[in-house]
Amino acid sequence: MRSVTYSMGVSLDGYIIGPDGGFDWGAPDEEVFRFCIDEIRGVGVHLMGRRLYETMLYWETAEQDQSLDDAELEWTALWKPLPKVVFSTTLSAVQGQARLASGGVAAEIERLRTEPADGDIAIGGAALAADAAAAGLIDEYRARVSPVLVGGGIPFFPQHERRVDLEVVETRTFSSGVVYLRYRVAR
Repeated sequence: MRSVTYSMGVSLDGYIIGPDGGFDWGAPDEEVFRFCIDEIRGVGVHLMGRRLYETMLYWETAEQDQSLDDAELEWTALWKPLPKVVFSTTLSAVQGQARLASGGVAAEIERLRTEPADGDIAIGGAALAADAAAAGLIDEYRARVSPVLVGGGIPFFPQHERRVDLEVVETRTFSSGVVYLRYRVAR
């Protein structure tokens, strides 16, 4: 069965977006970006909310940007054809290899798990991850922790009232001070 992963950059105090709506503190350096490229190779479909979808739209036409370096071109070549499912109540259409979800995240994950396909089911976005976590559907949490305290904003971890035990799968420290933490949900 395909694993469901939740992977994002996060501040040390646990936020994916700061109180001002910014996340520039989480921009990856070359080493971390290469790591993200390797991680996306293992993804078969990416689930995201409207805000993340709109942020990532740049990559649908990024190859037209003459200033891209080799790593950014490689990311674009992987991201653009990747199937994406967008959860939104306000969008009426999406672009590229994306489609609008017709139901809730739990139903979509269950449907995707029954399809004969390779690669993880990746979730991007805290609200979507919170819904999946509340239904017990996340198999792995992957956090790239930036050495910064932002003091508030949108938290990485869903706030629900149930304990989730985790097993360490992998840790890695990058020269920039970013620490990668990969945990599997203990079942």
